Amino acid sequence: MKHTARLARFSFIASTALVLAACGGDASEAERAADEAEETRGSYDIDTATGETSARYTDEDGTTTTMRSGESVPVELPTGFTVYPGATVVNNTRVEQADGLLVLLNLESEDTPEEMVAFYRKQAEEAGIDIAMSIQSGPTTMIGGEQAGGASFSFTATREEDTTSAQLSVGSGLE
Repeated sequence: MKHTARLARFSFIASTALVLAACGGDASEAERAADEAEETRGSYDIDTATGETSARYTDEDGTTTTMRSGESVPVELPTGFTVYPGATVVNNTRVEQADGLLVLLNLESEDTPEEMVAFYRKQAEEAGIDIAMSIQSGPTTMIGGEQAGGASFSFTATREEDTTSAQLSVGSGLE
């Protein structure tokens, strides 16, 4: 998949920036490395006040991919999908590329995994996504599928004591 290679390069730049930041050392050396990375197509930033992470990468053919991740990143899900009622958004990662979008939400709820899975199964099916995978293993339930037009969807929920931790992934149009 072409989008996997681009996201891998994007992740590499982001990881490199983190490693450079963690190294400490000579500030001018870290600044030179950051400037070089930006000139070569990418940038990475962590907002110390909010913890939000943002990154930008432009590949050889000029396609720019951006990423924002954090607890306070505004949630904008693709049409037909909503945040589970009463759930708390623990983290939101949004990757955009041209007309492509990938949203990855981490949620917590007092409701059971079965209730949350039923909610997102209904939304996915109404969005034309064929649920091709459904796995139950101990306290974890996972469903996933794709739409004929290329949209992908997965939802995983795990129960621990009184809380269900869940992850929703909805994407389309990424190369």
